Amino acid sequence: MIYHWHQPQWRQITAHWQNQPNAWLFSGKEHTGKTAFARHLAQALLCETPAAGHEPCGSCPSCHLFQQNSHPDFYQLTPEIPEEEGSGRKLLQIKIDAVRSVIESIQLTSVRGGRRVVLVHPAESMNLQAANGLLKVLEEPPADVEFLLVSHQRDKLLPTIKSRCRQLVLPAPSPAEALAYLKEREIDDAESLLAFHAGAPLFESAPEQDEYRDSLLQLLGQPRLLAILDYAADFDRQKWPLALFLDWLHKWLADVGLAHQQLAPLYYPSYAAASAQVAKKTNPATLLGLIDTLNRLSPYGRHTLNVRMQVEYLLTEYLGFWQNKEHAG
Repeated sequence: MIYHWHQPQWRQITAHWQNQPNAWLFSGKEHTGKTAFARHLAQALLCETPAAGHEPCGSCPSCHLFQQNSHPDFYQLTPEIPEEEGSGRKLLQIKIDAVRSVIESIQLTSVRGGRRVVLVHPAESMNLQAANGLLKVLEEPPADVEFLLVSHQRDKLLPTIKSRCRQLVLPAPSPAEALAYLKEREIDDAESLLAFHAGAPLFESAPEQDEYRDSLLQLLGQPRLLAILDYAADFDRQKWPLALFLDWLHKWLADVGLAHQQLAPLYYPSYAAASAQVAKKTNPATLLGLIDTLNRLSPYGRHTLNVRMQVEYLLTEYLGFWQNKEHAG
């Protein structure tokens, strides 16, 4: 399916259907429908009896196979999620072995006698070896093979890969469109969740994380050392990655920074009064130092660090900031 806010881009592609490139790169904000768009295009390319406007018919054998995730000429490269406990703390990557397997398969004849389609998402999750392996096949693609790359962070892709693709930015919905989408689905607290997810409405429901995030926000409004230690231990027991905590805290500090400038919060509008109170008693220069600390930890957000220790450290640093002390860095 294609979300209605991407219909103009779909019409742009179908208007020049016979001029398909060997590779597309669809980029834009995460959780806004890019992968759904790419899958719709893949089904349309594989459909044996396309409908008007190059829409997939939904009823031919090829469409049935695609809908059942068993089409023999459709390949996906996406990070494999480890089965072991605590996999949220693993750095998820597309690795060279997966790329090699797909490359070997597309050198063979199409099973159904038509195109073959390779979907790579998110493309920036390829490690360097995998990216270079894909680049080689993009430089000399087999006949009747189309690559569809989806990226949330296009700048992280190799420039040489980007240069081999026809690029199309898929925009996020307008705030009104995004909110209407959530309300149609009767999502509780839609406004707050949409703000937290930066206007991207296709986020996965995570009520337990929402609860822990609210507990953190209450703590950030009135931090206490014993509560900080308890929270760090409790967060660690969930086996969530440090990246999750960094995101929550980063967004809170962004709102405090906006309050320093007498501006409304972006991410936590329900806690506007609390972030404004923190801004009144804190120093913008010290805030920047704390944000810099978060930025330095960000590359390790999914590594198997001692998460409890890092959360304790960051919240203790925040406590010093809240008490209007100089940031140690």
